[in-house]
Amino acid sequence: MLERQEALRLLNENTPEAHLIEHALASEAVMRGLARRLGREEDVWGLAGLLHDLDYSATKEDPARHGVTSAGLLQGRLPEEAVQAIRAHAWEMNGVEPKSDFDYALRCGETVTGLVSAAALVRPDGMAGMQASSLKKKMKDKAFARNVRREVIRECEKLGLELTEFLTLAIESMAALR
Repeated sequence: MLERQEALRLLNENTPEAHLIEHALASEAVMRGLARRLGREEDVWGLAGLLHDLDYSATKEDPARHGVTSAGLLQGRLPEEAVQAIRAHAWEMNGVEPKSDFDYALRCGETVTGLVSAAALVRPDGMAGMQASSLKKKMKDKAFARNVRREVIRECEKLGLELTEFLTLAIESMAALR
């Protein structure tokens, strides 16, 4: 399995956009938090979060390849369950449907980072003191962070997590990065 330093090198080689690096690190943090909460392998889940968009820059003009190209690059370097979750995180684009807890965790875990980050930008104290209740209100406002797919965030329920618990976990995980 890839070591984190090698994964970071791969990420930096394939991801020229700084905001995508930030998203990858936030996704890693949330996935590690989910792994701890669900009793899963934290390093494996974290690496899947870190590398899930490895191919984004190369596939943005051909979204049907998103996730699939990353999976090809990571085959044999991550456990198959992680490679599958990376494929399935973009199933609406590539047709690889999510099936496992890992698949759903990566989908909702990487998606929630956009909501948390956007909310932090409009708060005077950023993430400090952010509460799940305020994120739930932001989720109701379709104009706020309009590209964040709320239905994917709600897939946390497929993991046995209520939305408030999941949002709290995401805030705490991402706040630890700061």
